[in-house]
Amino acid sequence: MGVFEKISKAIGLGKEGDVEDYMSTIEMEDVDVLHQAADFYVKPISLETDADVGTVMNELKARNIVLLNISPMVRQTAKLKSAIDGIRTFIVKINGDIARIDEHRILLTPTKVKIVKSRKK
Repeated sequence: MGVFEKISKAIGLGKEGDVEDYMSTIEMEDVDVLHQAADFYVKPISLETDADVGTVMNELKARNIVLLNISPMVRQTAKLKSAIDGIRTFIVKINGDIARIDEHRILLTPTKVKIVKSRKK
């Protein structure tokens, strides 16, 4: 048995396998078989370009919580300030919340999800 035959057998493709079976296998790679699907997710996003602001807004519209890494844009202060101002305006508009976690991360929440910002003593 050749190497390609062993690999094909290991991933479930025999000689009789066709392209449609393979396509179904590729589509299933994105499915998390260990966990059930959730209603909402916590998604880490790096703020690298202006396009990432749109991605953040889309995730918040989908009611996902965003953990935003701003470190790629820290040296571009004007761009970073503009991006954060745009995100903050959007957060206020949708009645979400925003909080800085540390020097390089910001937590963003969607509609009707609030962040407790004071520590319990």
